[in-house]
Amino acid sequence: MSLNTYQFDQVRVRNKLARMVIIHEYPLSIVDHIGFREFVADLQPMFKLVTRNTLKSDILKIYDNEREKVLKMTDKNGNRMTITIDTWTSSNKKRGFVYVPSPHTKDVLAEVLVDFFLEWNIDKKLSIITVDNCSTNDAIIRLLLNKLDISSLMLGGSMLHMRCAAHILNLIVQDVLSLIGDGTEMIRDSVIYWTGSPKRRQKFEENARQLRIQYTKELVLDCKTRWNSTYLILSTALIYKDVFPHLAKLETFYTYLPYDYD
Repeated sequence: MSLNTYQFDQVRVRNKLARMVIIHEYPLSIVDHIGFREFVADLQPMFKLVTRNTLKSDILKIYDNEREKVLKMTDKNGNRMTITIDTWTSSNKKRGFVYVPSPHTKDVLAEVLVDFFLEWNIDKKLSIITVDNCSTNDAIIRLLLNKLDISSLMLGGSMLHMRCAAHILNLIVQDVLSLIGDGTEMIRDSVIYWTGSPKRRQKFEENARQLRIQYTKELVLDCKTRWNSTYLILSTALIYKDVFPHLAKLETFYTYLPYDYD
């Protein structure tokens, strides 16, 4: 007769709980949720559910361990690194790769970047930093060149600054689009109106078919700062250019009809 023994590992399960929260971005307060606590208690009564502070501590330990692995890997790798930098405003003010406190001046941004490079031990491994083509980024790169060891950079740092080609192209196209800005706004407002509800979408599609226009593409709304999405809204609206005036005769509240030259 054999007897199977089971030894419960509290630390291992705590680690699994922390990784679950990291992977799925669950709130730390999940350990306070009644339903979750009842589920864990039934699943494994031997597990002592931790507080949110302990859970936070376990997550930070995982981060430190993973960071050490990355540092060892980069130390062994003799190649240089190319860095791409961008900033944005998040709904969660401290959510991001690196949180940057206000004010977001060139000096603050340059200081944050230097600290980041030093923290990850890549300040002497840099090859190129790619940034958007704006004057603030020009100033940041100049400050970085003063703060970094020039002798460790390629060609004394002359190759460090790379302006983002996609951003430059976007600026060029946005300048061109500004010439037809009024027409674009009318078309955009029309699309907003006819995609505002399922009922309006259906009415637009029905009228297109009545005019014997194949409804092969749905109207799409663009992101104003992305020229390729503006191209899509214009090219799609062009397919249905005869539908808009037809609907204007039927819909009293539709007041965004583009002119022919639009």
